[in-house]
This record gives sequence, structure tokens and C-alpha cells, in this order.
Amino acid sequence: MITLKYKINKLQFVRTIYWVFLTYMIAAFIWWSISLENQNKEIALVKVQSIKRDDPSFFQKVQDIQAFQDRKTKQYIGEGLTFMFLFLLGAIYVYRYLIKQLRYSNQQQNFMMAVTHELKTPIAIAQLNMETLSKRELDLTQQKKLIENTLEETHRLDALCNNILLASQLDIGRYESEMQLVDISTIISSGVQSFQQRYPLRKCNTDIASDLYIQGETLLIQLLINNLLDNAHKYSSLGEPISIELQQNVKAIVLQVRDQGEGILINEREKIFEKFYRIGDESTRTTKGTGLGLFLCKRIAQFHQAFIQVVPNNPYGSNFTITFPLK
Repeated sequence: MITLKYKINKLQFVRTIYWVFLTYMIAAFIWWSISLENQNKEIALVKVQSIKRDDPSFFQKVQDIQAFQDRKTKQYIGEGLTFMFLFLLGAIYVYRYLIKQLRYSNQQQNFMMAVTHELKTPIAIAQLNMETLSKRELDLTQQKKLIENTLEETHRLDALCNNILLASQLDIGRYESEMQLVDISTIISSGVQSFQQRYPLRKCNTDIASDLYIQGETLLIQLLINNLLDNAHKYSSLGEPISIELQQNVKAIVLQVRDQGEGILINEREKIFEKFYRIGDESTRTTKGTGLGLFLCKRIAQFHQAFIQVVPNNPYGSNFTITFPLK
């Protein structure tokens, strides 16, 4: 709670300082504009007073001075408005960038907290299982159960490391791959089968068309379906089924993963694809994760020139849709 309060206070402090500074700058600008205009009027008045009343060209000179004063006024207004526009444009850009960086920093801190927990948990479980096997004499059934549990945790650890490495490579554009024609129907079916082996109590409804091909990479498509299924599993109750549909229409091949969880608010639907972003706060969150799964899904979709979005499921939950355009 102290960390969360510190983060909120820090963000509020920066916002307050920024707006106080911006208000001061605008007030100073207005004050100098008024001062320049008053000075312009005073100069014009002095010039008029310096003209002798019996001068034959008195009225013409007064008109010239007035015209010069009007030109200076228009110059001040034009230059002032231009400066104000550029200043506000720069101020808005700096403000948005600053707030974005502060939020990104908070998300990185949340990521470090989450990934530390995600790394420690499988390591601790595997260590405990190995110590149990080495110090106690167990029957074959118990040994097999501990070994399977240890393998499951090592697979989880391996998947986490792969996610972190792949996210970094895709984010900086250094992931190298040779695209080839792959059977996406088989890849999705295998991914669902593997998921059901990991979570046998979770029901999955599938509607996967056969013999659908795209230009892509098998490993990335596997990671895409795994992350979508894991996300649906984490954010929906165990008694509710997950629906997986893969179909082809005239223009594209469409993959849909639907859950019946709480759903995602409208203002969160774009943010969830950002790196490290997770709904809620890390200090109070109970669901596992690092904030990389959906970010990876978006990057993988972009890598395949596909489009990913999330919309409400009917009657409740979320529907993640990936559209692979036909070439």
C-alpha cells in the first residue's frame, strides 16, 4: 500500500508542478503582451505630442503614427498567437510524454514484481518436490505425481523465459524468421489439445475448420494461441467453457478465443495490449502474469500482418479476434 500511495503521490506531484509552471508561463506571457501594447500606445502618444499643432501636415503625421501603432499592434497579436500556439503545442507534447513515461515506469516496476513472483514460484515448487523425492521413500504413484508437477512448473518457467526473450526481440525488431506456408488449423488444434492436457478440468468448445493455410511461423502461432488460452483461463471461472473458433471468409482467416469472465472495460481494451500493462495493481492482484502475454499477441499478429482486437462476448466475457488477411 505504501508503494502504491507513493506512486500515486508522485504522479500527482508531477502533474501539479507542471500545471503550476504552465499557468505561470501563460500568465507571464499575457502580462508581457499587455505591457508591450501599453508601451506601443505610450510611444505613439509621445510622437503625437512632439508634433507642433501649427504644422501643416499635423493630421497626416498623426494618421501615420496611428497607422504605425496599428501595424505594431497587429504584429504583436500575430507573433503572440503564433508563439502561444507553438508553446501550447510543445507543452501538450511534453506533458503527454512525461505522463506516459511515468506510467511506463510504474508498469515496469509492476512487471519486475510480477516476474519475480512468477520466477520464484516454479523454482520453489520444483525445489520442494526434488527435496521430497530425495529425503523420503515414496511409492511409484506419489513419485510420478511429484515428477509430473515438477515438469509442469519447469514448462511454465521455460514459457515465461521464452515470452520475455521473444517480447524483447519483437519489440526492437530483431526477431528474424523465414515466413513459410503453415497449416494454421493443425497449429491451433495442437495448441488447444496441449492446453487441455495442462488444465483437464477446463472445458473447451472448438469449431476449427481444417486445411487452412497462412504465410507465417509455427512457433509464433503456437505462442499466440497459448497466450490467448492462458489469458482466458486466468480471467474466467473454471466452470465456464472457453470457445475457440477458426474459420475462413472471403477476405480473411479469423481466429476467435471467447471466454465468459468479467469482460474488459472500454477504456482498457487498447491498454491491455501495451507492454507490462495489467489491469489493477500488482500489490493487490491475485491472478498470475507479467503483462507480456497480450503484448506478445499483438506483436505476433503484426508480424503476420494480422489485426487483433477484443470485443465483448455474448452474453458476458471477452472475445479476442485475430484476422489474418488472405494474400
